[in-house]
Amino acid sequence: MTEENVKVAVRIRPFNSREKGRNAQLILDVNKNTTFIRDPAPGGETKSFTFDYSYWSFDGSKDVNGYFQPDTSHKNGSKFADQKKVFNDLGQGILKNAWGGYNATLFAYGQTGSGKSYSVIGYGPNKGIVPTFCEEIFKGIKEKAKQPVQFEVKFSMLEIYSEVVHDLLNPNKAKKGGLKVRQHPKKGFYAEGLKQVMVTSYEEIETQMDQGTMNRTVASTNMNATSSRAHTIVGIHFTQKQKNAAGQETAKTSIVNLVDLAGSERADSTGARGERLKEGAAINKSLSCLGNCIFALTEIANGDKDARVPFRDSQLTRLLQNALMGNSKTVLVAALSPADLNYEETLSTLRFADRAKQIKTKATVNEDPTEKLLRELKEENERLKASMKGGKIDLGNTKGMSEADKNALRKEMEEELRAQMQENDREQEEMKKSYEEKLKAARQAAAAGGQAAINKDKETKPHIFNLNMDPMLSGRIVNVLKKKQTEVGNRKGGESDITMIGPGIQEKHAIVVLDEKANKVNIKPCNTECRVLVNGTPIQGETTLCHNDRLVFGGTQIWVFANPLEAKQSKKKYPSITYEYAQEEIASKNGLKMDNTGNTDQVALQEDLLELMPGVEEANSISEELDKRVKFEILLVSPQMMGKTTGRTEVCVKMRNLANNAEYVWPKDKFRNRLYLMQEMYGNFEDDDDWDLPESQDPFRESPDTEVLLGTCQVFLQPIAFQVELKDQLEIANYKGSEVGVMNIEVIPCAANGKEYKEEDDRFVDSPDMLIGKDVNFVVKLLNIRGLPNKYTDVFCKYKMYLEDEHATKHVPDTNNPDFNDAKVFKFPTATKQLVDYLHNSSMSIQVWGKHRLRNLSGSIKHLTTKDIMKTDRGVFSRTANLMNGFQMNGRVVDPQKQSIIVELLLMKKTQARLQQRVDGIRKLLQHADKMARHRVPVDLLKRAMDAQSPAQVDKCIRELEGK
Repeated sequence: MTEENVKVAVRIRPFNSREKGRNAQLILDVNKNTTFIRDPAPGGETKSFTFDYSYWSFDGSKDVNGYFQPDTSHKNGSKFADQKKVFNDLGQGILKNAWGGYNATLFAYGQTGSGKSYSVIGYGPNKGIVPTFCEEIFKGIKEKAKQPVQFEVKFSMLEIYSEVVHDLLNPNKAKKGGLKVRQHPKKGFYAEGLKQVMVTSYEEIETQMDQGTMNRTVASTNMNATSSRAHTIVGIHFTQKQKNAAGQETAKTSIVNLVDLAGSERADSTGARGERLKEGAAINKSLSCLGNCIFALTEIANGDKDARVPFRDSQLTRLLQNALMGNSKTVLVAALSPADLNYEETLSTLRFADRAKQIKTKATVNEDPTEKLLRELKEENERLKASMKGGKIDLGNTKGMSEADKNALRKEMEEELRAQMQENDREQEEMKKSYEEKLKAARQAAAAGGQAAINKDKETKPHIFNLNMDPMLSGRIVNVLKKKQTEVGNRKGGESDITMIGPGIQEKHAIVVLDEKANKVNIKPCNTECRVLVNGTPIQGETTLCHNDRLVFGGTQIWVFANPLEAKQSKKKYPSITYEYAQEEIASKNGLKMDNTGNTDQVALQEDLLELMPGVEEANSISEELDKRVKFEILLVSPQMMGKTTGRTEVCVKMRNLANNAEYVWPKDKFRNRLYLMQEMYGNFEDDDDWDLPESQDPFRESPDTEVLLGTCQVFLQPIAFQVELKDQLEIANYKGSEVGVMNIEVIPCAANGKEYKEEDDRFVDSPDMLIGKDVNFVVKLLNIRGLPNKYTDVFCKYKMYLEDEHATKHVPDTNNPDFNDAKVFKFPTATKQLVDYLHNSSMSIQVWGKHRLRNLSGSIKHLTTKDIMKTDRGVFSRTANLMNGFQMNGRVVDPQKQSIIVELLLMKKTQARLQQRVDGIRKLLQHADKMARHRVPVDLLKRAMDAQSPAQVDKCIRELEGK
């Protein structure tokens, strides 16, 4: 047994086309094994992380027959890491472990689009770790062909999505509930019934992997499952059988798991915390649990032996228990995006990798005589049978459990024991089979599949192929157009030629008409209810299709039309069509122009808009089909509206309940997680399962007790920096920038005991810097609000002053003119420069919150369906014009400088009064000197008269002049 740390490598990819188009800035660098990340914010610091390997693949390469190798003429050529280097450092170790009989695991971690697939799979001549590993395994087998050793290689492929385990090589098995994850005393956790296919070459593995990816694509396309939320585990079981010195047959077995984890940007996106509905609970569970397990394992590595590792909390962590602390040698490859746009996600990935490197595993050689293994399996089954027959099942500690709970636990454990016995039986049968028998079975299964005919037809015939958010899944589904008329529809109607599943797909949705002689293809929706877009534009009548046209059916199905003969005859250069290309086109037709010349904030805003648009369209389609009476729209919300004084405009989603007109603004993460629950609900609806949920679990519903943000107002604190009181009536603006009421507020300098200074106290200072080192105290009074819409109740305000804790007023119910009479004294015994600068240059955002006073709409709308209500407005934007020109809605620009101007006028008036007071004081002193025929006045008296805070102080100076 050998104990060693998880080996960790990070790899930096080049900018992708989108990042180049957005003028992204490089924030990563490497020096030997250390990776550096620079915070792109002004004055941002640089952090460093050290790993076993830090790979620079950003630049410094050259293309040699499609393979990217180091370019010695480039300044970074010497540090460029190509695929061969990555495999030699990481893959060779996995290969050596496999031959040695050790289990091995390779994790690929990182945000979607960070380059995980390139390192693990690669493309073209740039083969990744997996294909190179497989090639080397079979190369080694060929070299050892003359040795008295029998080799077996089996391949498996599964996916975990929303805590359900799917067998990608046998997608129809346990389709609804997925495979059960069981625990075996020796093997640990395993997926019960997972199909394992015997393979004899890398080409056969490639075929099986393509088949698994195809099944994954079909599920992703039909059920709207996003691949970035799914974990994929490819298993390679490598067995070496030979006779030992005693003449016994021994089996040395290695299980190599290649794990492509879900996009890490989803790990922390759990929506609003503390909600009655756990946002995306099942979706996020696996990654969250993996993070918890790694944290606990890090604690153990640092000496905390009592730390509990929650492997049982998710399907993923159960299946990966061996890889993380058991019998396995483990490697983690973390893929990094180099762009400033992805700073937060990249930093999160680096921190995850930094924790993972502290984990230790204990690997052992898996080698035993075959007869011993068979005997042990048989004895284990006899023991299990005896336990079940005699009722001697150990239930553990059952203290405090009811009899019903004990019976339920006993039933669960009996099921586990039966599954364990079945697995032992399966292993015994498998071990008794000869190599030839296993190979024959694999060949028969392989002969039943294949897509050779489709692949041949698509070279010459018109066809459509799918687009997917995951580039690995695009183009996997191909429908060749052979009939004069091809019907597209859902599976609930008659048998359509092309069946599509998804919101908005009708029983008979569209007809594709083929004129083979003219090499011409037309498409027409079956009726006005059938949504079909061609190149981002909705069509109503028959439309001729051209090669490379983009098609959208319903809310989510995106396809590309290809006509090989047309493309061959045309001299036109056709662009490569990607999912992003199609989405940008749809966005453009909705009024959103993708501008690459903007600053980083504008680019990030565009990225968010582009990501949310298809989701909002899909959510509306599901709402229509399930008649949920809810509509979603995209909103741009200013940082001030979110209670921030600085920051960029955020993309949010407005959820409007069409039954009672209540509106809720969801952050994008909350919407995204609700969307996954909506998709799950729709999937159950499609399968004719019990799909509807109680209101407390329905992703389309908000609790009546949900507090909503009515609006905000900005209070500029500059008067306090000059010790001047502010009494004002401020406008409350909602997310549209519309006025929803006014707030009466006062901010008054005061003593430490809260006693307010009056005008005659004259605390005015010429410069805020004069307050540094002195005590500064003031009281903030929120008196009342007037003129709120009467659809809200339980209104209250909250705000945060400087570094103090957040302060909230009382809740006032049943009025649209709430009186708070709230006073909060802020005390700063020794004012710092930071505090003074804050008061002088910053504003305080006061948020107004409340609850909806729900009233169901009356009249004819009560009898309309969601589809009928939404017919009048199909757009996903509340406004399509001027989306990128600042926070502008309803033709009215929110101007945060308005109050600042008022403050400036107030201070200017106060300053003028102070100057006039100084002039009057000096004039009075000089006039008295003239009466006394004094031609000289001491300088110190002039200074004191000028700085006098009151007429009495000037009179004192005059008396001193008379005494001299």
